[in-house]
Amino acid sequence: MNYKDFENCHLNIFLKLFSGKWKPLILYHFFQSGDIRFTELWRNIPKVSKKVLLEQLKELEIAGVVKRTQINSFPPEVFYGLSEKGKSMLPLISHIEDWINDFYLTNK
Repeated sequence: MNYKDFENCHLNIFLKLFSGKWKPLILYHFFQSGDIRFTELWRNIPKVSKKVLLEQLKELEIAGVVKRTQINSFPPEVFYGLSEKGKSMLPLISHIEDWINDFYLTNK
């Protein structure tokens, strides 16, 4: 496999989309809580800065996995949650959890 083939490899694309220190944890909160206000999400991930959280959310939004909703109230409320594309990952995430339980957590 050459580098060009690797760039278009499905696994490589998946890892690019979801790599990052905070993306798995962000997605976990969305799968657990559904749509959530930015400040609530930020408080639930205590070691992440607002700037980094916004960057990670923006990358997930560009990938089409996360949707951003702004309610024009005073002060404005911003909610983030999974898009339909993001929700379609639920079986994949469940399968990964089962695999981890079967091969890593139960064999210690």
